[in-house]
Amino acid sequence: MQSVHMEVAEPHILIVDDDFGIRQLLSKALSTRGFRTSTAANTREMDRTLLRENVDLIVLDVMMPGEDGIAACRRLGSTGGAPPIVFLSALGEERDRVLGLELGASHYLPKPCSTREVVATVRAALRTRGRTAEPTGTRYIFAGWTMDIAAHELTDPDGVLIGLTDGEFAILRVLVERPRRVLSRESLLEAARGPDSDAFDRAVDVQISRLRRKLRAGHDEMIRTVRHEGYLLVPPVTRR
Repeated sequence: MQSVHMEVAEPHILIVDDDFGIRQLLSKALSTRGFRTSTAANTREMDRTLLRENVDLIVLDVMMPGEDGIAACRRLGSTGGAPPIVFLSALGEERDRVLGLELGASHYLPKPCSTREVVATVRAALRTRGRTAEPTGTRYIFAGWTMDIAAHELTDPDGVLIGLTDGEFAILRVLVERPRRVLSRESLLEAARGPDSDAFDRAVDVQISRLRRKLRAGHDEMIRTVRHEGYLLVPPVTRR
């Protein structure tokens, strides 16, 4: 049976906030870290996007003109099947956070908060709801190599198990999940060390160098350097 090549879909995040600057800032921060983003200035635009597209998570401002985020969360929760919601609000009192969580929001972030904190929270919310976790047994096949996510194993085209450190495995996973796309050093560093890492970009270069040595068989150029931008995985990837 012939396998079908496919790119793994990136999670789709809808940012709903009446502040244009915040929408643009969060959209850029999430996009550069491997997410697909859409924006809406109010809940009417949010509803149109939800009718038109599949959304994996909503970043929702609480205080907006018209229907506010609390009312929107209550309405979406009553319909069933709504994507997880991360609240953003200048209302940081405990009662406000508790209300948001009781209405079904996955997380509640008081403003102001850093884009790094928002990205980390989005990832945590998606993991909690199983949106980014790979199904048990998922494997990625590329240039004869097999990466088994559940077993945390990499085997070469001859079936030989290749030892990888946790950091190398994390970086390779991000590359195979987004094949033929340039990924910045920052996004790869976060994958390897987490969003709060203070390590330098050079750490990613070292990990990539080690991966290249371990992936030297099976493809002339497995991981390509794109100057001033980052790295990309060259061969197509099949998910099984």
